[in-house]
Amino acid sequence: MSLEPAPGEGADLRHVETWLFDLDNTLYPLESGLSARMTPRITDFVETLTGLPRAEALALQKRYLAEYGLTLGGLMAHHSVDPDVFHAVFHDVPLDCIGPDPALRAALRRLHGRRLIFTNADAIHTERVVEALGLGGLFDAVFDIGSAQFAPKPSPLAFERIVQAHDIDPATTAFFEDAERNLEPAAAIGMTTVLVGAHAEASKAPFVHYRTATLAPFLAKARINQGRINQGEPAT
Repeated sequence: MSLEPAPGEGADLRHVETWLFDLDNTLYPLESGLSARMTPRITDFVETLTGLPRAEALALQKRYLAEYGLTLGGLMAHHSVDPDVFHAVFHDVPLDCIGPDPALRAALRRLHGRRLIFTNADAIHTERVVEALGLGGLFDAVFDIGSAQFAPKPSPLAFERIVQAHDIDPATTAFFEDAERNLEPAAAIGMTTVLVGAHAEASKAPFVHYRTATLAPFLAKARINQGRINQGEPAT
């Protein structure tokens, strides 16, 4: 059920003690073009690995993404791909299309409790993006695809593993994501869900509690527990 605030009010997140953020297309917008730089590299990898014509390699890439939640899942299951080899493909992607986001940094700093990143990417890519955005030192931990033992969102197993690893109480957790389907298992275990991106307002999914086109203004306006603001800057 939507919990959208009345006009002029911020979202009521006074119950939140753990702030869980997706990385790609959430901490920075899809419109930056970074994802558009990464997707062809996946197709290149699949094409080289399988020897398929590019159009067929792209179709296989999309099928694995749909079936496994992550192209890598299908590549590991059907082609014995080493995830470290796969992820290395992205480690030199130019990040000049994103840059420091002072507004987002300020909005994140006002949040009390823990700030965690929950991503289907690997640790190296995550660190590069966080530093490029000028958000270094703001997150208590990163739970990447390796941390999840390669169970990707939206698998319920991925959520089970992050909850166990970080002793998360879903009832006091808000999860921010650009992929609608990744919010359904979060809502199912009691998390407050926020869909982020230009497409968010059009979502009618009952498991999406809040919607915002841009993360920073939403966080800056949200009603939080002011008495417990975290002014510290934990290491990433």
